Amino acid sequence: MPGSKYTRQNVLSVKHWVADKLISLTTTRDPEFQFTPGQFARLGLPQSTEGVQPDIWRAYSMVNGPASETLEFYSIVVPEGEFSPRLAQLQPGGHLYVDKTAFGFLTLDRFDAGGTLWLIATGTGLSAYMSMLYDERVWRDYRRIILVHGVRNTDELAYRDQLLEWEQAGEAQSVDSPRARLSYHPIPTQQNLPGTPRARLTALLADGGLERHVGCALDPATSKVMLCGNPDMLTDARKLLSERNFAVGRRGNSGNLALENYW
Repeated sequence: MPGSKYTRQNVLSVKHWVADKLISLTTTRDPEFQFTPGQFARLGLPQSTEGVQPDIWRAYSMVNGPASETLEFYSIVVPEGEFSPRLAQLQPGGHLYVDKTAFGFLTLDRFDAGGTLWLIATGTGLSAYMSMLYDERVWRDYRRIILVHGVRNTDELAYRDQLLEWEQAGEAQSVDSPRARLSYHPIPTQQNLPGTPRARLTALLADGGLERHVGCALDPATSKVMLCGNPDMLTDARKLLSERNFAVGRRGNSGNLALENYW
């Protein structure tokens, strides 16, 4: 589409994690579309099934790493929504429009390398972290990576097999390996998961339960924290962490906290 601000990509596959609720789509990728892990794309669809031009747009973080030849997106389906139900109806061979520009600042560029990286997400906020973990940089820049994923039910733990694979690979490497070790901590609030507290992430941050569960202190001198998920979690978690000297970076100061709404 010469002169257009977007490209039309083909849907390659659709995975339904939870029927009528959580899906992932894989599409082709324009070779000129570049992004930094943690950024998001604007996806477009025609407002009607007869439409040929995209007029509804929504933001979705890439799940795939920057070197992937395809794009992958993870979405919750909101039944009364204007966009996500249409997205969920797409089938392989269908079309999805992608803005040529990637957006967002939830990237590793926000931090100085080193120490422990905490990746805390609720729901589909996990997408941004998957993209980071598919890129070699995060494994090289940190000694330990702690990924915490808050959901309601265990069937919402998308990408769990891949995360467990990365975790087990770290357990098998030598103690002097320069590659970071990942610890993965799924936390459902509505179902019991053996060995896991059943509570909201903000409650676990407030009473120290998250640190006890993970076995690592949230030390502002050595920890960097990313938050991605629903706005209420971000507001409450940011307040709790700010009371412990975690702060978003400002000009001349990289900070130790970064966050982005994913709703």
